[in-house]
Amino acid sequence: VQLQASGGGLVQAGGSLRLSCVASGSIFSISAMGWYRQAPGKERELVALITSSGYTNYADSVKGRFTISTDNGKNAGDLQMNSLKPEDTAVYYCHVIVRSRPYWGQGTQVTVSS
Repeated sequence: VQLQASGGGLVQAGGSLRLSCVASGSIFSISAMGWYRQAPGKERELVALITSSGYTNYADSVKGRFTISTDNGKNAGDLQMNSLKPEDTAVYYCHVIVRSRPYWGQGTQVTVSS
């Protein structure tokens, strides 16, 4: 399974970005998709998660600002990020669970200027 993430970039505080992740390869179904982020000097943290049943979970710091969604028919998902803050600056990683195995995409840089 390969993951291709896109959509990162530079944005001013208060702006929006939409990250996308597309999975390819031997995929039967995605059990869960998540977005993680890692800022310099910090550990990687979960930002948002969605399961195949539609359950979602968000980090407290992004609740009400970020929305995760998936299109299992296309083995893809998005993370809509609104009202971005400088503290959202990080490398964002797409993560999926396929047949109980985890897979990571390459990171995409999100930089929010103040």
